[in-house]
Amino acid sequence: MKEHIAELIAGAIDSLKQQEILPADLSPRIMVENTKDKAHGDFATNIALMLAKPAGCAPRDLAQKLVDALPESSNVTQVDIAGPGFINFFASAATITAVVADVLSQKESFGLSNAGGNQKIQVEFVSANPTGPLHVGHGRGAAYGATVSDFLAAAGFDVHREYYVNDAGRQMDILATSVWLRYLEMKGIAFDFPSNGYKGGYILDIAKKVQDQFADSLIRDAADVFAGVPADEPQGGDKELHIDGLIAQAKALLGTETYEQVFDIALEDIRGDIEQDLGEFGVRYQEWFSERSLTRGGDVETALKKLTDAGHIYEENGAQWFRSTAFGDDKDRCVVRDNGMTTYFASDIAYMHNKFERGFDKLLYVFGADHHGYLPRLKAVCQALGYPLEKLDFRLVQFAILYRGSERVQMSTRSGSFVTLRELRGEVGNDAARFFYVSRKSDQHMDFDLDLAKSQSKDNPVYYIQYAHARVCSVMRKLAEHGWSFDQSAGLAALEKLDSDYEKDLMVALARYPEVLENCALNYEPHVMAQFLKDLASDFHTWYNALKVLEDDAEIRNARLALSEAVGQVLANGLGLLGVSAPEEM
Repeated sequence: MKEHIAELIAGAIDSLKQQEILPADLSPRIMVENTKDKAHGDFATNIALMLAKPAGCAPRDLAQKLVDALPESSNVTQVDIAGPGFINFFASAATITAVVADVLSQKESFGLSNAGGNQKIQVEFVSANPTGPLHVGHGRGAAYGATVSDFLAAAGFDVHREYYVNDAGRQMDILATSVWLRYLEMKGIAFDFPSNGYKGGYILDIAKKVQDQFADSLIRDAADVFAGVPADEPQGGDKELHIDGLIAQAKALLGTETYEQVFDIALEDIRGDIEQDLGEFGVRYQEWFSERSLTRGGDVETALKKLTDAGHIYEENGAQWFRSTAFGDDKDRCVVRDNGMTTYFASDIAYMHNKFERGFDKLLYVFGADHHGYLPRLKAVCQALGYPLEKLDFRLVQFAILYRGSERVQMSTRSGSFVTLRELRGEVGNDAARFFYVSRKSDQHMDFDLDLAKSQSKDNPVYYIQYAHARVCSVMRKLAEHGWSFDQSAGLAALEKLDSDYEKDLMVALARYPEVLENCALNYEPHVMAQFLKDLASDFHTWYNALKVLEDDAEIRNARLALSEAVGQVLANGLGLLGVSAPEEM
């Protein structure tokens, strides 16, 4: 209906152009919004206020001229001018009720669109280092990325969901060394475990797998392990130098091939656990992309050569630097250290180049809020590689902070004192976790209230919405108990008899669903759908409590059943996009 009204307004503008009331080269963006006050009709536009200056007349005077020039439409019963020049439209009853038939005929397809035009978009999200289980902070990025991906697919984009596996670099070496040290402890070798090692119980589980494969062959004396290693921080040393020294010792004492086998056991164990955890959370990917493959496949070398040939790489003090300041970054970035080793950032460059080479029309990076500093440098890379900046999008996701009562739970992957995503799901369930994670704008701070997530009350939004869907299903069961049946055709024919404000509000809300879905996709804002579903559920509960659905009058009964079924379908569609179930009983 908004599009129809916009077309009517466009026709009126063209008429005023012909009358030379408006400039001929004017191409305004026509905004039509739902009204908040029923006294002001169903839809409103501020177009007269926008065009008053180029028209050279008062907004109310221009509004009157536009209204007089509006083409006739059977979908509009009344047009009023309000306030300083707003134009309000009243929709016909047939127009308002038509949405019920659309929902019941299209079912799961209602609201889907081709706004994306089948553009290929790659969405990279979570991409947590495989150095430990996912914690509740990662869960928000997982829920957000998965939900945005599903919205994009529903809006006609060709979506490729990808997890970038950081399976190279220092953190992975710390993991592998931590596993080997725990293995040595299991074998009775006594020493002080490094303060900067990974200490969670999962490290012991991986160490047992190393023992199963290697038996006693990896045992080394503590004196050999710690020979020449700088002191740890508790002994007045440097914890970073200490762990780096232990990594070097592990590689030397085990040998390259054996060390890499221990490394791979740790990597695959944690990566497999992450994949299982996310899969159980309803989050799945088309690809798990290995960082190591960028080096082994020559992508890093190719991307750096492209930048070098374009004059964007320079050498200083034996290291190579990307001239990112030329593209607005606050400093240049090292890509090859003076020891010849490439940096993490070099892999980031190669990964972006690889993505574009795979033919994606758009790249969406979903980062934790602590990665905000990455945005300028990645934008610089995009431009230096010769790709349009508009092909690049970023969304920052604030980590959720978990509270038990009033006490905040501290989380640290290395110390092992963190609440895992799996533990959270076990406590509150997938539905509550998925909904709560996306119920606020991604870049807003979020406190995860465990007590609220588990409560069965209207204060718990996911319970409140699911209960509305269950009520729809309950009505149909009660219908059968009365010995009646639902005549959908008769119900659709009698919809105009539903003339209460409660019913009109429901139908107007249903008609908004396709627009809400599309906006959620194009703006990467699933929280808008969460709010829409809460409002729809509220309208439904209000209607259900105020009016009797199973009326003795067959026409009214079938019409209300048709409306109830349409609400249930839209609730199920919206919940499905949020990764939440729509139960039939509660």
